[in-house]
Amino acid sequence: MNSIITTTLIALLCLTQYGCAPLVVAGAAAGVTTATIERRTPGTVVEDQTIEFKINNLFSEDEGLKETARVRATSYNNIVLLTGEAPNENLRQRAASIARKVEKVSRVHNEITIGDHKSFGRSSNDTWITAKVKTAIAGEKNLNPIHIKVVTAKGTVFLMGIVKRDEGQRAAQRASKIKGVKRVVKIFEYLD
Repeated sequence: MNSIITTTLIALLCLTQYGCAPLVVAGAAAGVTTATIERRTPGTVVEDQTIEFKINNLFSEDEGLKETARVRATSYNNIVLLTGEAPNENLRQRAASIARKVEKVSRVHNEITIGDHKSFGRSSNDTWITAKVKTAIAGEKNLNPIHIKVVTAKGTVFLMGIVKRDEGQRAAQRASKIKGVKRVVKIFEYLD
């Protein structure tokens, strides 16, 4: 049992906030993939990866966004979360408009803030918070970390996934207790 927990925690820590590829857990859980416990279909997992790639690529091709903003798209079950900074409301809204036009996107949550590009220090702190939140969720009894995607931006933790209401509430409570977390935003789809 300890080897499963240890292996899972190590694997989760290795995933950065950009990681979304299917994870194969080794050790005692050899042979079990996310496809066997994931609540999204394998096709939807691939669609989410494709959506993220397309939107982030469009952002890098847009002159205004490329030059003055730092924005990123994350997709879970075709729901897109936009995070980062834009220098003004016009570019913030332009990013959302670009994301909405991508095929298969069902909804866009625009959490881009107005401000300067974030510093490396803040970015690395967000990555550290994400790792700690993932570890805390993995340690919660009867809560599968595969069902919850964690994204952190400027100390705000965004939780995405397909969960039962109780699972979502417990994940949010765990996340809110992590040092450095300023706010927790739930972007869940509920099974009940």
